[in-house]
Amino acid sequence: MYYQSSLSEKTMKRLFIFILTICSFLVNVEAQEVYYAIRSKAVTVVEDPKTDVLLKQLNQFKIDALDYMVMKMKEVMPDTTVVFLDQEAYGMNSFLNLYIKSVLESQKEPPAYQVKVIKLFMDASFSNPLFNDPDKELVLSYFADGKSFTRFSLDTDWLLAYMAAKSELKKMK
Repeated sequence: MYYQSSLSEKTMKRLFIFILTICSFLVNVEAQEVYYAIRSKAVTVVEDPKTDVLLKQLNQFKIDALDYMVMKMKEVMPDTTVVFLDQEAYGMNSFLNLYIKSVLESQKEPPAYQVKVIKLFMDASFSNPLFNDPDKELVLSYFADGKSFTRFSLDTDWLLAYMAAKSELKKMK
């Protein structure tokens, strides 16, 4: 579970630039276009053959999480508004940006601290389900993959997970 040692300085710089690009991209997006903007950007990154493997993995997670969210909302919450979907998509993006920032900052810390940061985000995702989906094989497919950089549950209330992770990070400092 010790991912940080595999992150080169070049990869960390690419992640940082990617985060800045996404943040500036989202500032210019209208409220009801957030879901589509995040998904479209993620698809572009995944399909680019020049993209770093770690960035592809991160963006593939975004695509899968967003697709899962839409599928479950249609199934479980058919009357849900587009605004709710956009809020959750924005929450997911914020959660992932905070995760990357925290992982990069933990590079300077001992390995035990780095693992603690990763587990904090995993727990925030797992402990805040949105749909309480019984299909654990699907929901925990990333969570259970020890090689994945994004070991999170697909069934996550991303706004609550973001707030939980942010709160726990403050306690660690």
